[in-house]
Amino acid sequence: MNRRLHRRLLLLAALAGAVSAESGLAQMTPRQAASGPAATVAAGVRGMPAVIDASNLYSEAASGRMSAAVSGALERVYVPNVKSNDVYVIDPATFKVVDRFKVGVNPQHVVPSWDLRTLWVANNAEGRTNGAVTPIDPKTGKPGRAKSVDDPYNMYFTPDGDSAIVVAEALKRLDFRDPQTMVLQSSLPTPQCDGINHADFAIDGSYAIFTCEFQGGLVKIDPVNRKVLGYLKLSKGGMPQDIRVSPDGKLFYVADMKADGVFIVNGETFTEVGFIASGVGTHGLYPSRDGKKLYITNRGSNQMHGPPRGKGSVSVLDFATRKIEATWPIPGGGSPDMGNVSADGKLLWVSGRYDNVVYAIDTTTGAVKTVRVGKEPHGLTVWPQPGRYSLGHTGNMR
Repeated sequence: MNRRLHRRLLLLAALAGAVSAESGLAQMTPRQAASGPAATVAAGVRGMPAVIDASNLYSEAASGRMSAAVSGALERVYVPNVKSNDVYVIDPATFKVVDRFKVGVNPQHVVPSWDLRTLWVANNAEGRTNGAVTPIDPKTGKPGRAKSVDDPYNMYFTPDGDSAIVVAEALKRLDFRDPQTMVLQSSLPTPQCDGINHADFAIDGSYAIFTCEFQGGLVKIDPVNRKVLGYLKLSKGGMPQDIRVSPDGKLFYVADMKADGVFIVNGETFTEVGFIASGVGTHGLYPSRDGKKLYITNRGSNQMHGPPRGKGSVSVLDFATRKIEATWPIPGGGSPDMGNVSADGKLLWVSGRYDNVVYAIDTTTGAVKTVRVGKEPHGLTVWPQPGRYSLGHTGNMR
């Protein structure tokens, strides 16, 4: 069966309310329809699994909703260290480093594949031409043979899973590649998006918005027709970083490391509609497993290469009120950067970028445990995570 037909069959099964374990997605039983209008959202991309709950596009990434595709995966935290060119592997049950291995040059992020069967280490080899992506088998925790890829700073996937989108940051372009072989399909130049890096997708998958780190703005793209839809300059944007869509799909939250807060953008009109101050060096955005909160990492510095033991913290935003309800400082100072939430939602795992550590932060109390890792840890991922498929980054699960 060819891959495109396979995707279509998955979509039909998802729309019917049950997906077989053989498909590689979660085994699901029919659920009671959400209250209010339209419980589901029609996909804007053929082959994209249906959004089950229109009020919470993260509903299928809730605690306990594990896919059959992750059965047998080791419970691990994979930490790419940009300057030591390796990945540290942490056992989350013991908070101990249980493995480490060399990868390519400048590993930036560990990215779960769309089908949840591979973890890709994006080694962008800054200033060089030997970029590569290294596959990790989640069932063994071991790396495979790297594949040569131009400047893979980050990686996402089209909502139908037919293409990987390699974020070639230094080249100001997005490369659409085969999600298994990484053979190039096509490239999309984004000339007015200097420092293109992080992204999230519309609730129906019809468009994606990427941040432009060195241009203080955003670019909106059509992943189906592979074209740029427009650019947006943020009002006081200095260095936009991570971006996340709200549970109802109406707004996008954009972390800005120099503005020390989060911009709010209407994705449909592609306009800025608000700003929320959070902390120094606002950087990463991670929804809680119930889709009610947004954990915001504040790296503690407005500089790309900040000092250790800065004014790092994590802010907790309530999606319903759009208010910061708590801010948890890193004891003794720190630099919380990139990561994700544990499968049960009880811990936020994030790298301490300038402190060569990883933080495990209790999502109820804000208490912090620290694990020492390699030099300049960056986009770590926690695995396995709940969800039917991954849109990329460190686990943008749907």
